[in-house]
Amino acid sequence: MLIVTAAIIEKDNNILITQRKKGKHGEFLWEFPGGKLEEGEAPEDCIVREIFEELNINIEVIDVFDVVYHRYEKFNLLMLVYKCRYKSGEIKANEVEDFKWVEIKDLNKFEFLEADIGIVNKLILKKM
Repeated sequence: MLIVTAAIIEKDNNILITQRKKGKHGEFLWEFPGGKLEEGEAPEDCIVREIFEELNINIEVIDVFDVVYHRYEKFNLLMLVYKCRYKSGEIKANEVEDFKWVEIKDLNKFEFLEADIGIVNKLILKKM
């Protein structure tokens, strides 16, 4: 089982989403940024590290938003999703194809990875 963290990063009433790189599982699909939990690493430390490595920004973890289990054809995924706040830094697409700051109401205009779709729906429902 693959254990990953994902961040719902808020700034100015927008959420940061990222597009997967060409050649990766789910290439060009959108997701909430994050990455793989390393051996012995706390999930909160993982998400802060991954966001800095992928996007060159610093975030603050606020709280757990959701835990998602999803079966892909080739692997099972457990995703720990955290609500986070943007702190500092200028975004650079180091390990992603693209990124966008999006209003919650517009999230469903993007094609997301299967495991992230439930998070999109939960965010939209909470804003209604």
